Amino acid sequence: MNWIREVCKTKLGRVVGTAFALCVLPGLFAPQAAAHTITVVASTIPANGDLNPYGISVVPTTVGNLVQGNLLISNFNNSSNFQGTGTTLVQITPGGTNTLFSQIDASTLPGPCPGGVGLTTALAVLRSGWVIVGSLPTSDGTSATAQAGCLLVLDSSGNVVETIYGSLINGPWDLAVLDRSSANGGGSASLFVTNVLNGTVAAGGSVVNQGTVVRVDLTLSKSAPPFVEQMTVIGSGFAERTDPVALVIGPTGVGLSKDGFSLYVADTLNNRVVAIPYPLTRNTTAQTGATVTRNGGLNGPLGLTVAANGDILTVNGGDGYMVQTTPDGFQVSKNLLDSIGSPPGNGALFGLVTVGGSVYYVDDNSNSLNLFQ
Repeated sequence: MNWIREVCKTKLGRVVGTAFALCVLPGLFAPQAAAHTITVVASTIPANGDLNPYGISVVPTTVGNLVQGNLLISNFNNSSNFQGTGTTLVQITPGGTNTLFSQIDASTLPGPCPGGVGLTTALAVLRSGWVIVGSLPTSDGTSATAQAGCLLVLDSSGNVVETIYGSLINGPWDLAVLDRSSANGGGSASLFVTNVLNGTVAAGGSVVNQGTVVRVDLTLSKSAPPFVEQMTVIGSGFAERTDPVALVIGPTGVGLSKDGFSLYVADTLNNRVVAIPYPLTRNTTAQTGATVTRNGGLNGPLGLTVAANGDILTVNGGDGYMVQTTPDGFQVSKNLLDSIGSPPGNGALFGLVTVGGSVYYVDDNSNSLNLFQ
Protein backbone atom coordinates (compact mmCIF):
# COMPACT_ATOMS: atom_id res chain seq x y z
CA MET A 1 0.00 0.00 0.00
CA ASN A 2 1.06 3.61 -0.37
CA TRP A 3 1.26 5.31 3.02
CA ILE A 4 -1.17 8.18 2.64
CA ARG A 5 -0.57 11.56 4.24
CA GLU A 6 -3.30 14.15 4.47
CA VAL A 7 -3.06 17.56 6.09
CA CYS A 8 -4.78 18.22 9.42
CA LYS A 9 -4.32 21.79 10.58
CA THR A 10 -5.64 21.65 14.14
CA LYS A 11 -2.76 22.16 16.58
CA LEU A 12 -3.71 20.60 19.93
CA GLY A 13 -0.51 19.89 21.79
CA ARG A 14 3.18 19.08 21.74
CA VAL A 15 5.31 15.93 21.54
CA VAL A 16 8.67 16.13 23.29
CA GLY A 17 8.91 19.80 22.43
CA THR A 18 7.64 19.49 18.86
CA ALA A 19 4.26 20.85 17.76
CA PHE A 20 1.79 18.24 16.66
CA ALA A 21 -1.76 18.15 15.33
CA LEU A 22 -4.52 15.69 16.09
CA CYS A 23 -7.37 14.84 13.75
CA VAL A 24 -10.42 14.18 15.89
CA LEU A 25 -13.51 15.26 13.97
CA PRO A 26 -15.87 12.69 12.39
CA GLY A 27 -15.17 12.18 8.71
CA LEU A 28 -11.65 13.59 8.92
CA PHE A 29 -10.17 10.38 7.60
CA ALA A 30 -10.37 10.94 3.86
CA PRO A 31 -11.20 8.13 1.41
CA GLN A 32 -8.07 6.32 0.32
CA ALA A 33 -6.52 7.07 -3.04
CA ALA A 34 -6.73 3.42 -4.07
CA ALA A 35 -8.83 0.48 -2.93
CA HIS A 36 -7.17 -1.82 -0.43
CA THR A 37 -7.48 -5.59 -0.31
CA ILE A 38 -7.39 -8.03 2.59
CA THR A 39 -6.22 -11.57 1.90
CA VAL A 40 -6.39 -14.48 4.33
CA VAL A 41 -2.91 -16.01 4.11
CA ALA A 42 -3.40 -19.03 6.38
CA SER A 43 -4.95 -20.39 9.54
CA THR A 44 -2.76 -19.88 12.60
CA ILE A 45 -4.11 -22.99 14.39
CA PRO A 46 -1.53 -25.78 14.88
CA ALA A 47 -2.27 -29.49 15.27
CA ASN A 48 -2.87 -29.20 19.04
CA GLY A 49 -5.67 -26.69 18.44
CA ASP A 50 -4.16 -23.62 20.11
CA LEU A 51 -6.15 -20.46 19.41
CA ASN A 52 -5.93 -16.66 19.66
CA PRO A 53 -2.85 -15.61 17.65
CA TYR A 54 -1.16 -12.67 19.40
CA GLY A 55 2.46 -12.03 18.43
CA ILE A 56 3.88 -11.81 14.92
CA SER A 57 7.44 -11.31 13.71
CA VAL A 58 9.15 -11.51 10.33
CA VAL A 59 12.06 -13.95 10.13
CA PRO A 60 15.00 -11.75 9.05
CA THR A 61 17.55 -14.44 8.12
CA THR A 62 17.47 -18.16 7.35
CA VAL A 63 18.96 -19.93 10.37
CA GLY A 64 18.14 -23.51 11.40
CA ASN A 65 14.39 -24.08 11.00
CA LEU A 66 13.73 -20.37 10.54
CA VAL A 67 13.31 -19.27 6.92
CA GLN A 68 13.87 -15.68 5.84
CA GLY A 69 10.65 -13.89 4.93
CA ASN A 70 8.37 -16.27 6.81
CA LEU A 71 6.12 -15.05 9.62
CA LEU A 72 6.43 -16.44 13.14
CA ILE A 73 3.25 -16.29 15.23
CA SER A 74 2.51 -17.03 18.90
CA ASN A 75 -0.78 -18.40 20.25
CA PHE A 76 -2.19 -17.17 23.60
CA ASN A 77 -5.05 -19.68 24.14
CA ASN A 78 -5.22 -23.46 24.20
CA SER A 79 -7.76 -25.54 22.26
CA SER A 80 -10.33 -24.98 25.05
CA ASN A 81 -9.92 -21.22 24.42
CA PHE A 82 -8.49 -20.57 27.90
CA GLN A 83 -6.42 -17.39 27.83
CA GLY A 84 -2.82 -17.56 29.02
CA THR A 85 -2.47 -21.27 28.25
CA GLY A 86 -1.26 -21.27 24.61
CA THR A 87 2.10 -23.00 24.12
CA THR A 88 2.76 -22.95 20.37
CA LEU A 89 4.64 -20.91 17.80
CA VAL A 90 3.80 -21.48 14.15
CA GLN A 91 5.82 -20.46 11.09
CA ILE A 92 3.83 -19.42 8.03
CA THR A 93 5.18 -18.76 4.56
CA PRO A 94 3.92 -15.79 2.53
CA GLY A 95 2.26 -18.43 0.35
CA GLY A 96 0.24 -19.77 3.29
CA THR A 97 2.01 -22.95 4.43
CA ASN A 98 1.67 -23.37 8.21
CA THR A 99 4.20 -25.49 10.13
CA LEU A 100 4.78 -25.90 13.86
CA PHE A 101 7.96 -24.16 14.98
CA SER A 102 7.72 -24.97 18.68
CA GLN A 103 5.36 -26.44 21.25
CA ILE A 104 6.64 -25.46 24.69
CA ASP A 105 6.34 -27.75 27.69
CA ALA A 106 6.15 -25.76 30.91
CA SER A 107 7.45 -28.73 32.91
CA THR A 108 10.78 -28.85 31.05
CA LEU A 109 11.80 -25.19 30.97
CA PRO A 110 15.51 -24.53 31.60
CA GLY A 111 14.78 -21.81 34.15
CA PRO A 112 12.01 -20.12 36.15
CA CYS A 113 8.88 -18.81 34.46
CA PRO A 114 6.41 -18.14 37.29
CA GLY A 115 3.05 -19.67 36.40
CA GLY A 116 4.07 -21.59 33.31
CA VAL A 117 3.43 -20.83 29.63
CA GLY A 118 0.87 -18.58 27.95
CA LEU A 119 2.45 -16.96 24.89
CA THR A 120 1.73 -13.25 24.40
CA THR A 121 2.15 -10.57 21.73
CA ALA A 122 5.75 -10.06 22.90
CA LEU A 123 7.64 -11.77 20.09
CA ALA A 124 10.87 -11.09 18.21
CA VAL A 125 13.15 -13.06 15.90
CA LEU A 126 16.80 -11.94 15.83
CA ARG A 127 19.12 -12.17 12.84
CA SER A 128 21.30 -14.51 14.88
CA GLY A 129 18.45 -17.02 15.06
CA TRP A 130 17.31 -16.48 18.65
CA VAL A 131 13.57 -16.21 19.19
CA ILE A 132 12.23 -14.32 22.21
CA VAL A 133 8.59 -14.63 23.25
CA GLY A 134 6.69 -13.42 26.29
CA SER A 135 4.69 -15.62 28.61
CA LEU A 136 1.79 -14.35 30.73
CA PRO A 137 0.37 -17.62 32.07
CA THR A 138 -2.85 -18.62 33.79
CA SER A 139 -3.97 -22.01 35.08
CA ASP A 140 -7.62 -21.69 34.06
CA GLY A 141 -7.87 -18.81 31.57
CA THR A 142 -8.92 -16.22 34.16
CA SER A 143 -7.08 -13.18 35.48
CA ALA A 144 -7.42 -14.47 39.05
CA THR A 145 -4.77 -17.10 38.30
CA ALA A 146 -2.47 -14.93 36.15
CA GLN A 147 1.17 -14.99 37.20
CA ALA A 148 4.31 -13.02 36.34
CA GLY A 149 5.61 -15.31 33.61
CA CYS A 150 8.89 -14.55 31.81
CA LEU A 151 10.57 -14.06 28.47
CA LEU A 152 11.34 -17.40 26.83
CA VAL A 153 14.42 -17.63 24.62
CA LEU A 154 14.34 -20.29 21.89
CA ASP A 155 17.05 -21.39 19.49
CA SER A 156 16.49 -21.62 15.74
CA SER A 157 15.25 -25.20 16.12
CA GLY A 158 12.45 -24.17 18.47
CA ASN A 159 14.03 -25.38 21.71
CA VAL A 160 13.72 -23.21 24.82
CA VAL A 161 17.27 -22.56 26.01
CA GLU A 162 16.78 -19.82 28.59
CA THR A 163 14.21 -17.86 30.57
CA ILE A 164 14.52 -14.16 31.40
CA TYR A 165 12.59 -13.44 34.58
CA GLY A 166 12.62 -11.38 37.76
CA SER A 167 10.76 -8.57 39.47
CA LEU A 168 10.97 -6.26 36.44
CA ILE A 169 9.42 -8.87 34.12
CA ASN A 170 5.83 -9.10 35.33
CA GLY A 171 3.29 -10.04 32.70
CA PRO A 172 5.28 -9.31 29.51
CA TRP A 173 2.57 -8.25 27.08
CA ASP A 174 4.36 -6.97 23.99
CA LEU A 175 7.87 -6.04 22.88
CA ALA A 176 9.98 -4.31 20.27
CA VAL A 177 13.63 -4.95 19.53
CA LEU A 178 16.68 -3.16 18.21
CA ASP A 179 18.68 -6.03 16.76
CA ARG A 180 22.43 -5.51 16.37
CA SER A 181 23.20 -9.20 15.83
CA SER A 182 24.39 -11.00 12.73
CA ALA A 183 23.80 -14.41 11.21
CA ASN A 184 27.06 -15.67 12.75
CA GLY A 185 25.49 -15.28 16.18
CA GLY A 186 27.43 -12.36 17.62
CA GLY A 187 26.41 -8.84 18.52
CA SER A 188 23.82 -7.40 20.86
CA ALA A 189 20.16 -6.50 21.10
CA SER A 190 17.88 -4.29 23.16
CA LEU A 191 14.36 -5.45 23.98
CA PHE A 192 11.62 -3.04 25.00
CA VAL A 193 9.01 -4.96 26.99
CA THR A 194 5.64 -3.76 28.28
CA ASN A 195 4.49 -5.32 31.58
CA VAL A 196 0.86 -5.39 32.70
CA LEU A 197 0.67 -7.40 35.94
CA ASN A 198 2.14 -4.90 38.40
CA GLY A 199 -0.65 -4.80 40.98
CA THR A 200 -3.47 -5.67 38.58
CA VAL A 201 -4.51 -9.06 39.97
CA ALA A 202 -4.58 -7.73 43.54
CA ALA A 203 -6.70 -4.76 42.41
CA GLY A 204 -9.47 -7.11 41.24
CA GLY A 205 -10.53 -5.14 38.18
CA SER A 206 -9.80 -1.62 39.42
CA VAL A 207 -7.38 0.53 37.42
CA VAL A 208 -3.87 0.78 38.84
CA ASN A 209 -1.18 3.01 37.37
CA GLN A 210 1.74 0.62 37.63
CA GLY A 211 2.35 -0.65 34.09
CA THR A 212 5.96 -0.46 32.94
CA VAL A 213 8.22 -0.50 29.91
CA VAL A 214 11.54 -2.27 30.57
CA ARG A 215 14.63 -2.22 28.36
CA VAL A 216 16.48 -5.53 28.42
CA ASP A 217 20.01 -5.24 27.02
CA LEU A 218 21.44 -8.50 25.68
CA THR A 219 24.87 -9.65 24.57
CA LEU A 220 24.68 -12.38 21.92
CA SER A 221 26.96 -15.19 20.86
CA LYS A 222 26.62 -18.24 18.65
CA SER A 223 27.76 -20.74 21.27
CA ALA A 224 25.64 -19.67 24.25
CA PRO A 225 22.17 -18.27 24.99
CA PRO A 226 21.83 -14.48 25.15
CA PHE A 227 23.34 -12.88 28.25
CA VAL A 228 21.33 -10.20 30.06
CA GLU A 229 23.63 -7.25 30.66
CA GLN A 230 21.02 -5.15 32.44
CA MET A 231 17.33 -4.37 32.77
CA THR A 232 16.17 -0.76 33.04
CA VAL A 233 12.70 0.64 33.67
CA ILE A 234 12.34 3.40 31.06
CA GLY A 235 8.57 3.91 31.36
CA SER A 236 6.22 3.56 34.33
CA GLY A 237 2.86 4.59 35.72
CA PHE A 238 0.78 3.24 32.80
CA ALA A 239 -2.86 2.43 33.50
CA GLU A 240 -3.71 -1.26 33.66
CA ARG A 241 -6.46 -3.52 34.99
CA THR A 242 -7.73 -7.06 34.77
CA ASP A 243 -10.68 -7.69 32.49
CA PRO A 244 -13.15 -10.61 32.39
CA VAL A 245 -13.04 -10.73 28.59
CA ALA A 246 -9.55 -9.51 27.63
CA LEU A 247 -7.82 -10.98 30.74
CA VAL A 248 -5.76 -7.83 31.26
CA ILE A 249 -5.62 -4.39 29.65
CA GLY A 250 -2.56 -2.18 29.89
CA PRO A 251 0.32 -0.77 27.85
CA THR A 252 0.61 -2.99 24.80
CA GLY A 253 2.27 -2.33 21.45
CA VAL A 254 5.73 -0.77 21.27
CA GLY A 255 7.88 0.38 18.38
CA LEU A 256 11.10 2.33 17.89
CA SER A 257 11.11 5.46 15.77
CA LYS A 258 13.31 5.30 12.70
CA ASP A 259 15.93 7.55 14.28
CA GLY A 260 15.85 5.59 17.56
CA PHE A 261 15.15 8.74 19.57
CA SER A 262 11.61 7.73 20.59
CA LEU A 263 9.87 4.57 21.69
CA TYR A 264 6.17 4.62 20.84
CA VAL A 265 3.82 2.87 23.26
CA ALA A 266 0.12 2.08 22.86
CA ASP A 267 -1.43 3.28 26.13
CA THR A 268 -4.59 1.24 25.71
CA LEU A 269 -6.71 2.34 28.66
CA ASN A 270 -6.04 6.02 28.01
CA ASN A 271 -6.76 5.61 24.28
CA ARG A 272 -3.55 7.20 23.11
CA VAL A 273 -0.07 6.63 21.72
CA VAL A 274 2.84 8.07 23.70
CA ALA A 275 6.56 8.56 23.06
CA ILE A 276 9.35 7.77 25.51
CA PRO A 277 12.41 9.87 24.60
CA TYR A 278 15.92 8.42 24.26
CA PRO A 279 14.89 4.82 24.98
CA LEU A 280 18.26 3.34 24.01
CA THR A 281 20.35 5.34 26.45
CA ARG A 282 18.15 6.56 29.27
CA ASN A 283 18.78 5.10 32.73
CA THR A 284 15.67 6.49 34.43
CA THR A 285 11.97 6.25 33.81
CA ALA A 286 10.25 8.78 31.57
CA GLN A 287 7.01 7.92 33.40
CA THR A 288 4.31 7.66 30.71
CA GLY A 289 6.18 9.78 28.18
CA ALA A 290 4.54 12.44 26.02
CA THR A 291 1.28 12.06 24.13
CA VAL A 292 1.72 11.71 20.38
CA THR A 293 -1.98 11.26 19.56
CA ARG A 294 -5.15 10.61 21.52
CA ASN A 295 -8.74 9.63 20.64
CA GLY A 296 -9.73 10.46 17.06
CA GLY A 297 -9.71 7.12 15.24
CA LEU A 298 -8.16 5.30 18.20
CA ASN A 299 -10.39 2.88 20.06
CA GLY A 300 -8.34 0.92 22.58
CA PRO A 301 -5.06 0.71 20.60
CA LEU A 302 -3.30 -2.62 21.10
CA GLY A 303 -0.70 -3.76 18.55
CA LEU A 304 1.74 -1.17 17.21
CA THR A 305 4.43 -1.12 14.57
CA VAL A 306 6.43 1.55 12.75
CA ALA A 307 6.14 1.65 8.96
CA ALA A 308 9.06 2.13 6.58
CA ASN A 309 8.32 5.85 6.26
CA GLY A 310 8.33 6.30 10.05
CA ASP A 311 4.56 6.48 10.52
CA ILE A 312 2.99 4.67 13.47
CA LEU A 313 0.44 1.94 12.78
CA THR A 314 -1.87 0.85 15.59
CA VAL A 315 -4.75 -1.61 15.62
CA ASN A 316 -7.82 -1.04 17.77
CA GLY A 317 -9.09 -3.55 20.28
CA GLY A 318 -12.50 -1.92 20.25
CA ASP A 319 -13.56 -1.86 16.62
CA GLY A 320 -11.21 -3.69 14.23
CA TYR A 321 -9.62 -0.62 12.62
CA MET A 322 -5.98 0.16 11.90
CA VAL A 323 -4.96 3.81 12.36
CA GLN A 324 -1.93 5.42 10.71
CA THR A 325 -0.34 8.34 12.58
CA THR A 326 2.65 10.48 11.61
CA PRO A 327 5.45 11.03 14.15
CA ASP A 328 4.07 14.56 14.51
CA GLY A 329 0.72 13.18 15.71
CA PHE A 330 -1.43 13.53 12.57
CA GLN A 331 -3.86 10.65 12.18
CA VAL A 332 -3.81 10.30 8.40
CA SER A 333 -5.75 7.13 7.64
CA LYS A 334 -8.09 4.61 9.18
CA ASN A 335 -8.78 1.21 7.61
CA LEU A 336 -11.13 -1.57 8.69
CA LEU A 337 -9.29 -4.89 9.12
CA ASP A 338 -11.98 -6.94 10.88
CA SER A 339 -15.77 -6.63 11.16
CA ILE A 340 -16.66 -9.99 12.72
CA GLY A 341 -18.74 -10.18 15.88
CA SER A 342 -20.67 -7.74 18.03
CA PRO A 343 -19.59 -5.03 18.22
CA PRO A 344 -17.81 -5.55 14.88
CA GLY A 345 -14.09 -6.17 15.18
CA ASN A 346 -14.07 -6.09 18.97
CA GLY A 347 -11.04 -7.88 20.42
CA ALA A 348 -9.84 -9.15 17.04
CA LEU A 349 -6.51 -7.44 16.48
CA PHE A 350 -3.12 -7.68 18.22
CA GLY A 351 0.18 -8.17 16.42
CA LEU A 352 1.04 -6.56 13.09
CA VAL A 353 4.19 -6.04 10.99
CA THR A 354 5.00 -4.25 7.75
CA VAL A 355 6.78 -5.85 4.80
CA GLY A 356 7.47 -3.31 2.09
CA GLY A 357 4.20 -1.49 1.53
CA SER A 358 2.04 -4.27 2.95
CA VAL A 359 0.83 -5.12 6.45
CA TYR A 360 0.62 -8.64 7.85
CA TYR A 361 -1.59 -8.98 10.92
CA VAL A 362 -3.13 -11.69 13.06
CA ASP A 363 -6.90 -11.86 13.52
CA ASP A 364 -8.13 -13.46 16.75
CA ASN A 365 -11.73 -13.67 15.56
CA SER A 366 -10.84 -15.86 12.60
CA ASN A 367 -7.58 -17.36 13.97
CA SER A 368 -5.79 -16.36 10.79
CA LEU A 369 -2.83 -14.51 9.37
CA ASN A 370 -4.06 -11.79 7.02
CA LEU A 371 -2.41 -9.49 4.49
CA PHE A 372 -3.50 -5.88 4.00
CA GLN A 373 -2.38 -4.24 0.75
